[in-house]
Amino acid sequence: MKFWKLKIHWQILIAMALGVGGGLLLQQADPGAHLGIAVEDAGGAAVVKAVEKEDAPGGIRVDDRIVEVGGTPVTSAEAYARALAGRNVGEVVTVVLERSGKAVPVSGPVKMGTDSTRANALAPFNFIAELFMRLLQMLIVPLILTSIISGVTSVGNLGALGRMGLKTITFYVVTSLLAILIGLVLVNAIQPGHGAKISLTETVTAGDLSRDESFVGIFLRMVPRNAFDAFSSNSTILQVIVFALLFGVFITRLGGEHADFLKRFFDASFEVMMKIAEFILLFIPVGVVALIARVVGASGVGVFIPLLKLMITVVLALFIHAVVTLPAILYFIGKVNPWRWAKAMSPALLTAFSTSSSSVTLPVTLRSVEKRGGVSNRTASFTLPLGATINMDGTALYECVAVIFLAQYYASTGHFDLTLGAQVTVVITALFASIGAAGIPSAGLVMMTTILSALGLPLEGVMLLLAIDRPLDMMRTAVNNWSDSTCAAVIASSEGEVFSPGGEEDGGREEEL
Repeated sequence: MKFWKLKIHWQILIAMALGVGGGLLLQQADPGAHLGIAVEDAGGAAVVKAVEKEDAPGGIRVDDRIVEVGGTPVTSAEAYARALAGRNVGEVVTVVLERSGKAVPVSGPVKMGTDSTRANALAPFNFIAELFMRLLQMLIVPLILTSIISGVTSVGNLGALGRMGLKTITFYVVTSLLAILIGLVLVNAIQPGHGAKISLTETVTAGDLSRDESFVGIFLRMVPRNAFDAFSSNSTILQVIVFALLFGVFITRLGGEHADFLKRFFDASFEVMMKIAEFILLFIPVGVVALIARVVGASGVGVFIPLLKLMITVVLALFIHAVVTLPAILYFIGKVNPWRWAKAMSPALLTAFSTSSSSVTLPVTLRSVEKRGGVSNRTASFTLPLGATINMDGTALYECVAVIFLAQYYASTGHFDLTLGAQVTVVITALFASIGAAGIPSAGLVMMTTILSALGLPLEGVMLLLAIDRPLDMMRTAVNNWSDSTCAAVIASSEGEVFSPGGEEDGGREEEL
């Protein structure tokens, strides 16, 4: 049996298995662990000689004496190297410094040396993964722009557009809120933060992650100062969507031959973008092998152990939302068989899991919903780009659970009072922060600083969660994508469309992906 003759979801699953196997083999190589500082012997102690701004934990200065690393006493540069040897990449280590006769603890994640054995072995996978991601990222702005304008103009009158838009926004808000509530119930039932064996020193800041995430700030960022500037960056997708919606609406208001010309132009442009996407998606298995191998190969299993209870809580909450909440909505409201819809969406779900990006997965999602799901381009091209930007069920759930986890930790140490009001604040802020989250890897960590700030908690917890973020990011992105495609099916059903998820049984559509 030839690999490329298999169904696309089997190709991706095999590629994921190969990536995991390759990553596990790569873990056997020496990562050359470091903390972004150069150490030398001076005055009978290990002293910081140089600090790398990007990699070193915040608070370390040149000439600081290193007293302890991860609980191991340090008396020389050699002892410092031994204390880091065997540490997992991404593991958060506390370094105790001596400055002006006082002990100063700082924390930061272990990095992989650029010239280490493992880094050299990972280099080809990093290149292939980066190339594949760039090819997909190249499509994001033109695909969203053309798909939304094409979708808006195909809807027709403003009444129909407003009706579909209201239903879409309502769906996304309701499902995100349900996801947050599921996370809130589980994190309070399991209480992973109470008695957690983690080291938070309250000295690390995350100012480089902070930006204006107030409600006003989120809405202001929706409107571009310059539309062409918005087109030049994948971080301003919400602005592209706003411009595309306005442009599409006023094409329908324009009428006449100019409107017909513009409609044909953007319809044709959208089809061209989808053809380019089809070509790039031929290389999905190769990209997935590289993406998974570099994630698994970068860090060992040991980094997850201190936060295992938190990971279990997040995974369980994501599982309940994905296999109970969304299928129930799909079945009872959309009148669609959840199992058949999941099979039809499998290429998009697996790609979302591999890339950790809703925006990057958009070409696959559009193709899966239209060609395998049977939903019209009119509905798919409107709901999915919007969902990839503002619908973050998994991200909102994760933010809620992670922030409550940190709050429970501080509450158990007596430094914070986790009241019902504080938890309500988390729910509301997580909902709005998820709307403002970019559809890119680890965007949830950036949004988390907003919620921690709202509770008055230190931002250093964000640094701690970096160690476990990537595997959880993959899972929550798949849930985000599942919610997007569920919305497309529910809205299509509510608009009176007659469609049936295409798959191996129905045939005729799957080969088009």
